Amino acid sequence: MKVLLLTNEYPPNVYGGAGVHVDYLSRELARTMPVEVRSFGEQVAVVGNLRVSGFPLDDSEFTCPKALRSVFGAVQRCTDFNSTNIDADVVHCHTWYTHFGGILAKLNYGIPLVITVHSLEPLRPWKREQLGGGYDFSVWVEKTALEMADAVIAVSGETKADIERLFDVRPERLHVIYNGIDLDEYRKVESTSALQRYGIDPDQPFVLFVGRITRQKGIVHLVHAIEHMAPGFQIVLCAGAPDTEEIAAEMEGAVAAASAARPGIIWIREMVDKPTVYELYSHAAVFCCSSIYEPFGIINLEAMACETAVVASAVGGIKEVVVHGETGFLVPLDQMNESPFEPRNPEEFARDLAARINQLMSDRQLREEFGRAGRKRAEELFSWKAIAAATQALYGRIIVDGR
Repeated sequence: MKVLLLTNEYPPNVYGGAGVHVDYLSRELARTMPVEVRSFGEQVAVVGNLRVSGFPLDDSEFTCPKALRSVFGAVQRCTDFNSTNIDADVVHCHTWYTHFGGILAKLNYGIPLVITVHSLEPLRPWKREQLGGGYDFSVWVEKTALEMADAVIAVSGETKADIERLFDVRPERLHVIYNGIDLDEYRKVESTSALQRYGIDPDQPFVLFVGRITRQKGIVHLVHAIEHMAPGFQIVLCAGAPDTEEIAAEMEGAVAAASAARPGIIWIREMVDKPTVYELYSHAAVFCCSSIYEPFGIINLEAMACETAVVASAVGGIKEVVVHGETGFLVPLDQMNESPFEPRNPEEFARDLAARINQLMSDRQLREEFGRAGRKRAEELFSWKAIAAATQALYGRIIVDGR
């Protein structure tokens, strides 16, 4: 049995949780079966059972609006995925960017289609800022692919419920398989060279954010929360890759205002390498995930594996990763019906984030208890070995009997 994974992101071009997922899943599956990865980019690698091929894009002749370049680029590469012969027994897609490729593979090559849902387009309306009319295409291709897939994997129970509510997916084709973590990589480290390189004082506690500058991650709400945070600790924002010029400007203004009122705010503007991330997680007193939409929230799991207490929004799959009062605190987030990407009361949300951060920053013993419990939870429930085994078993079932 051979699987073909289609993905937008694959190392070294990883900027979100879906790319992390495909990276680790592909390597773990390849321990026991042939795996081919086709991705956006120029990657080329063959390691044992794993073969990786990147598909570059020349958009120099595109004359469409800038917002549509990534949309038509995705369609082009999905076509390229399929005009290169496919000899796999099953095709497995990750994110809407590859769904058209999965549709083509299922129809043209007659192989089962599996889709892992890392996020859902109807719940990310802010993407219209980035894609323009291409957002309508992303919504359409996601719906089409999910409803014709032989199996749909939700990365959390909350995501499964969203799929049931928004799409016509047959119940027997819908499954929950969590995201995972490499527990050998993500563990507490003692080194501090990366902290010193970015101007972080290793002898002073700090609260940490890691993520992209996007509406989904709620980064601007966290920056607004800074004015309500107690003095005496640093705030490290490891935040880059803004979705749009508008949110980039909004972030610039918010950080400038916060920095004018409070010292000790460090903004790392690029997406950093893994050794740096390990250090940041390991030495942070508190990790904060301020997301307003998160099907799973792998960053919380990464922080927990590094024995760091978490303060996170009580949304989506985060509630299945972070245990309130045991591995961290969950902050309620009421949302407006007409605007699901914005809290009902942004000021209240910011104050609540700050209150929980302040509580932990003032109680080192509680932080350490949460950190130890977080590592234990990661070890018990979220290993890639178990996730790959469940995924491979699903492949076998749909190849044999279609479910």
